[in-house]
Amino acid sequence: MSEKLHIAIACGGTGGHIFPGLATARVLRDRGHHITLWLAGKGGEGTAVQGWEGTIVTIPSEGFQFGAFRSVVTALRITGAVLRCWFIMFRHRPDVVLAMGSYASIGPCLAARLHGIPYILHEANAVPGRAVKLLARKACAIAICFEETRYYLKGMNAVSAGMPLRPEIQKTGAGKPESGLHLLVMGGSLGAHAINDMVSEAVCALKNPAVSVTHLTGRADEKSVAERYRVAGVKADVYAFTHDMASLYGKATLAICRSGASTCAELGVFSLPALLIPYPHAAGDHQTANARALEKFGAADVIQQNDMTVDWLKGYLAEQIKDPSRLEKMSARSAARKVPLNAAAILAGVVEECASK
Repeated sequence: MSEKLHIAIACGGTGGHIFPGLATARVLRDRGHHITLWLAGKGGEGTAVQGWEGTIVTIPSEGFQFGAFRSVVTALRITGAVLRCWFIMFRHRPDVVLAMGSYASIGPCLAARLHGIPYILHEANAVPGRAVKLLARKACAIAICFEETRYYLKGMNAVSAGMPLRPEIQKTGAGKPESGLHLLVMGGSLGAHAINDMVSEAVCALKNPAVSVTHLTGRADEKSVAERYRVAGVKADVYAFTHDMASLYGKATLAICRSGASTCAELGVFSLPALLIPYPHAAGDHQTANARALEKFGAADVIQQNDMTVDWLKGYLAEQIKDPSRLEKMSARSAARKVPLNAAAILAGVVEECASK
């Protein structure tokens, strides 16, 4: 596309929205477009966008609150966000808006609608969130990651785009799975105490030298989990967090983790089988829907956190050691998902197409 555009990308909130937004922003910027990032004023956003040299607009935004009083407060905050966005767009009108699907999308998209500016939504999860449901009917297009999402968007322009990934995650072949059963345990960016406790206890109780672990705990549990493995004599690398995810995915034979959209996409890139433990408090229980989609495909097993016990985990791990061919089959099914490595470029193309209509 020869015409250079001013594109607003609303990606505030959590890293699950910011990082895919940034990945797409960089592709569009490399194509010569002027990009403005729209954030929600949340803690951690500054760190996430560190290194971004373009324009940033911050519109304080909040998630949906329910109850008589809280609903009124939510409506007032949304109205305030829309008005702020409207005035900014009046002065610096974008040609098109890309919204990455969180509550931070509502103000920019409703303001864009008032200005007659087209907007595109990106829905990362199998089940659309509240913001996407609210905004979908007037969207130029909704870019999706899971084919199951089409069921909720009947009659709308749903386009398969995939999850825009961090550049380092796209470097497949970073390593080969280690011999035996090498677990990659993750509870999300802040860790998950239930996963940290039960998985480490199960591995230590199993006492099998064929099992080794890389465990990302978050800061709170790093020392206690490391000490537990050390006392039990388990070969384990324990980190609060790391930026070198590609090498960890590359050497793992099984992931035990949450089922956020980015994680599900990254598992597919590395054809890594997984035991998925959906975050039980996710809005709309969307992590369970993500996990069930992978389970249906044959790429993962699923256990709800409330159903998980140390004894169950111990038995599950023993089964994988006894029959390694099962994980090999899951890996093949994971590879068959064909997660696109060029999702950011696909989404960028959708944005350009909508802007040209």
